[in-house]
Amino acid sequence: MPVISAFYGITIKIFHGDHNPPHIHVTYGEFKAQIEIATGRVIAGRLPPRSLQMVKAWLKLRRPQVQKAWDVAEQFGAPKRIKPLE
Repeated sequence: MPVISAFYGITIKIFHGDHNPPHIHVTYGEFKAQIEIATGRVIAGRLPPRSLQMVKAWLKLRRPQVQKAWDVAEQFGAPKRIKPLE
């Protein structure tokens, strides 16, 4: 599962050939969540509120790149790293 970005202790990954809807896997410490790319909605798991806000801010800034990474990973390709939240 490729890491596509990491910042402030948050790691964002995309699984190859994963199920729909398009989503990212986020870990922060012992917390894990799956977040829908199109909406930023948590579809599984949970994150602390501050971490979730940062992930949503990052996703809002990078949504086209994240969707492209999903498309590449869905075809078992290697998605490119995406700039972290600054």
